[in-house]
Amino acid sequence: MNIGLFDFDLPEDRIALRPASPRDAARLLVVNPAASEPLQDRGIRDLVALLRPGDALVLNDTRVIPSRLRGRRRRGDSVARVEIMLHKREGADRWRAFARPAKKLALGETIAFGDESEGSACELGRLQAEIVGKGEAGEVELRFTLAGSQLDEAIARLGELPLPPYIAGKRPTDQADASDYQTMHAREDGAVAAPTAGLHFTPDLVAALDAHGVSRHFVTLHVGAGTFLPVKADDTDDHRMHAEWGSVSAQTAAALNAVRQNGGRIVAVGTTSLRLLESATGEDGVIASFSGDTAIFITPGYRFRAVDLLLTNFHLPRSTLFMLVSAFCGLELMQRAYAHAIAGGYRFYSYGDGSLLYRVSQPSS
Repeated sequence: MNIGLFDFDLPEDRIALRPASPRDAARLLVVNPAASEPLQDRGIRDLVALLRPGDALVLNDTRVIPSRLRGRRRRGDSVARVEIMLHKREGADRWRAFARPAKKLALGETIAFGDESEGSACELGRLQAEIVGKGEAGEVELRFTLAGSQLDEAIARLGELPLPPYIAGKRPTDQADASDYQTMHAREDGAVAAPTAGLHFTPDLVAALDAHGVSRHFVTLHVGAGTFLPVKADDTDDHRMHAEWGSVSAQTAAALNAVRQNGGRIVAVGTTSLRLLESATGEDGVIASFSGDTAIFITPGYRFRAVDLLLTNFHLPRSTLFMLVSAFCGLELMQRAYAHAIAGGYRFYSYGDGSLLYRVSQPSS
């Protein structure tokens, strides 16, 4: 499909730079292709009324790590600044990353992070990485001088929280972001971007959903920095997704299959949960345990196997995520929904408002 079909104009003042306070005070646009009024203006707290007893929420429990590293590349007496954005772990001492400026980096070169003046007294304050691979779009593979938990500790010490560029370009990261950019369910370190639909949940909202009979289940998908990359191809067939690591436990898969058998609906909280569930589900609609990489790319025409409803934020124009929601609800309806949201003052992107999408009916196979 032509990428231009997924374009739209968004005024700068619609981009949220801070989350709603409290988080569940955000607005919610309900998009239901089967309803006589397919667009309804509600609030996140209305999830209790919109969901049914027996429905199941599936949340991503990944935790954002401080994955932006600032380092130095030295050639003789010449020193150049390098910014690294980690996006996918490849081993105990290896990460894939996006580098700036990547073109000036050569295989075998070393990047130093941290304060060289600390000397050997604090190894975690001095970290080095060798460039062992180079890819497209500024991607590099790094082999660090530390591994495992020691590398994790060094990254936590030296790294910065990776706010999305549409926020970071407008204001500096501050202490509030340390909590604002983590979901209340975050527990598995490894993401370099937050699963932002989960940011809307609060203890009060969770308690109300529990009391209403809506169950909660957790999967893990470590969101990569590739989620911020624009689609540069002219056609969706020519776009390559970056792989992300995820897991669905056998226990969670069995519980969700039981929900479906008992007439409940699977509600994915975020596109990350949806992509992982769809990767774990067979043609027969049965969800299986899963552990590994997924690079699933969902565009209109995709037949959904696992997810009935999707809670998600509003996405970038020409992005793979807007393509995904267009597949879920229909392109024409999502174009109308986004025009309605922009005209109605909804707040967009990571810290913005949410939408609850009902899957468009699909022909039987």
